[in-house]
Amino acid sequence: MLAPVVLTADVRFEGWTTEDWIRFLRLWQPRAKPEREPTRPRGGVVLVHEDGVVLKLLHTRRGRLDPASASGLRLDVTSNPQALARRLDAPESLGAIAETHNASWALAIRLGALDEVMERLGARLKRGDDLTTQLLVLVVILREMIGEGSIATWPQRLRGLPVPTPQVIHRTIDTLCADGRAIALGLFDGGGLWTAFVARRRGFAFDVIAGPEELRASLGLLSGDWRRDYRHVAAAVEERYAPLGLGCFAELETFRALQTNPNPGAWSRAVAVRDVVMAPMPAGVGLALGFDGVRYAMRGLRLLTERLVPFSVMGPLLEAARAGVARVTGKDLAIELGFDPMAVLRALLER
Repeated sequence: MLAPVVLTADVRFEGWTTEDWIRFLRLWQPRAKPEREPTRPRGGVVLVHEDGVVLKLLHTRRGRLDPASASGLRLDVTSNPQALARRLDAPESLGAIAETHNASWALAIRLGALDEVMERLGARLKRGDDLTTQLLVLVVILREMIGEGSIATWPQRLRGLPVPTPQVIHRTIDTLCADGRAIALGLFDGGGLWTAFVARRRGFAFDVIAGPEELRASLGLLSGDWRRDYRHVAAAVEERYAPLGLGCFAELETFRALQTNPNPGAWSRAVAVRDVVMAPMPAGVGLALGFDGVRYAMRGLRLLTERLVPFSVMGPLLEAARAGVARVTGKDLAIELGFDPMAVLRALLER
């Protein structure tokens, strides 16, 4: 039986103070443009309904709401309750409910749907399924329920995203971090280490999840130039935990901007000019960044020569070449997963 691919049974968390946890979690919180940040909707609404009637309405920040506040969306209640139920599940209706209650997302659940999810999960899981397989089966079931109308979400940021297989996830992790090595993220701000994240792999899973506190004691007096200081962080990680399989280092604001930057070539340019330092850089990451840079160059060429017919076919040719190289190397993460992980990150963080 394969061990869970995420964490080992005896996983150890260390080097995290309360402030470190808050900083790291806020790094992955959804955010809007600065001008919208003070007024952007926050939290979400959860709606439970049956036969077109709203039974419960809950806001994740303000608590219970009056179910009647969703009644303005209901038409022909007595004549066609099934059509009403579909209307409540429609993304535009959920969006209106979220807007009414100043929420950033909405979830509609038919009464009894969660029980059905658990029944389907229990029927499909097999003895020996690892944590990865269990989670993927759950995702497939949830998608089925969404397709049937028992569960609905707004907005549908990840609509159409394929669900990878456990084997694909295992191969992807092998590409990023071999057994016995570690992944590290180090972000600097104001001349110091703002936060850090270290995950050490043992077997099929990670057995240590470490924060910056354990590393700071080994860093000593930093120079204030993060392009020099990152080497000390990398050395501290390797001395305390394991050789690095992937290291990513940058200034805090640069990293935050890249998280939601949709422009082709943004990451490859940042790496090229050392706004982001990848040390070491696995082949799969290097290949993805290389094609990201090529896409940026091709976009510029199209703008300059958009009237020339040959450039109209360069996009498909580029993707075909990318897939061909990936088949030879087996290292391109987007091809391996079936989707672009950075596009997923942007969809989850951008508001």
